[in-house]
Amino acid sequence: MKKIIFFISILLILSLIACSNDEEPSSDQNDNESGERALEHASGEVTIPEDPQNILAPYLEDSLLALGEKPAAQWSIGESVLDYLQPQLEDVPTIEWDLPLEETLNQDPDLIIFSSPSSIQNGSYEDYESIAPTYVYEEEVSMDWREQLTQMGEILNKQEEAETVLSDFDDKVEETQTAVEESIGDESVAFLWTMGEEFYIFESTRYGAEVLYNEVGLTQPEFVENLEQEEQWNPISMEKLGEMDADHVFVIAEENEPGLEILEESSVWQSTPAAEKDQVYTMNDPSHWTIDGVLAHEMTLDAVQKALTE
Repeated sequence: MKKIIFFISILLILSLIACSNDEEPSSDQNDNESGERALEHASGEVTIPEDPQNILAPYLEDSLLALGEKPAAQWSIGESVLDYLQPQLEDVPTIEWDLPLEETLNQDPDLIIFSSPSSIQNGSYEDYESIAPTYVYEEEVSMDWREQLTQMGEILNKQEEAETVLSDFDDKVEETQTAVEESIGDESVAFLWTMGEEFYIFESTRYGAEVLYNEVGLTQPEFVENLEQEEQWNPISMEKLGEMDADHVFVIAEENEPGLEILEESSVWQSTPAAEKDQVYTMNDPSHWTIDGVLAHEMTLDAVQKALTE
């Protein structure tokens, strides 16, 4: 009897081992062993390679660089590029903003990242997917620069690095807040962008102004707070600008922009409080003021702190 029980036990053990060996590893196990990861995105599911070397991510270069990655080619419209990133990208070739398929193929990417479904302009998703694994951001994620960076960390398997970048940025916000409070207290600040002969006001949800008003805590002038919906990010007249009640105004423009001369010669503008107090600061590098990204916002914080505390 003991021998029978012994042989039955051996058979059971061998059966369990055989069943275990026949089991297919889960997709997670496959991902972990190969280094590849499957991610859901706006156009379905994509398998991200373990360590992509040639990444194309037009207009997402800020998030890429913040996480220590250089793109294979950088976003451009003709000769225009993201000027504020050129110290890091000066040796990186350009590619047109809409990723022409032939140009894309020539870059031999191993990962393509689009900022939204609507940014796929020069072909179908399947066209790009046939060239390299292609990830497409959800529109609402891409529009929130913090979420955009966090998602880029997920795509590149650099989640901890993304958390660190955001934590360091929050420290910078606190540093700026303390310095500016000591310097100007609750005096109001406005941001005016001029391009050509037209003028635009940054309301509290626009680019770096969102960080400066809502996180640093700069005081909005009543003029900005009371902008009507149709006045937000539409050209604003000089007559209307004459109502600007800010104590400090940042004028953002390329050097020799016609709008700068218009302001200089306008008696309406020169009678505003900031102009009368000589508290108008001209910022001649608009590129980081008119985009959302952690590196862009860091540069904006530096510029504001320097202008308001020196």
